Amino acid sequence: MIRPMREEEIPVCVEVIKESFLTVAEEFGFTSENAGRFTAFATTPERLAWHYHGEKRPMFVYEEEGQIVGYYSLLLQENQECELSNLSVLPKHRHGKKGQALTEHAIAQAKKLGCKKLNIGIVEENVQLRKWYESLGAVHVGTKKYDFFPFTCGYLEMDLS
Repeated sequence: MIRPMREEEIPVCVEVIKESFLTVAEEFGFTSENAGRFTAFATTPERLAWHYHGEKRPMFVYEEEGQIVGYYSLLLQENQECELSNLSVLPKHRHGKKGQALTEHAIAQAKKLGCKKLNIGIVEENVQLRKWYESLGAVHVGTKKYDFFPFTCGYLEMDLS
């Protein structure tokens, strides 16, 4: 079941995000030393609390048998756009369509919020993830290399209009 996150669940969601993104870090050799700003290392209760209180992001969890196994948030941007942030599914709960359900939920929520476009950022070298998002209707629109990351950031978008 996908439902809104409750404030007291922030610490659990931080762990879901970190554990989920850590598999990518391990696969591509990211560490806190060479990629300290990567989600697996940079997500903290304080950061998520800022997203919740400061940015007022809509945040959702995927709950199964009383356990939070997935998460995402939406960042409202200019020009009727939203950014899908921190889409996460715990590794042992993957490959059961939970990520697809979270993405479809995010699309529906973004539309309810009046967003005409959903922006998604990924590790460009993660070809499997890029293909997965493309299978759900996302279109690759570019890349950018930052000095503080040992990888290239890839950008995709979905037209919601």
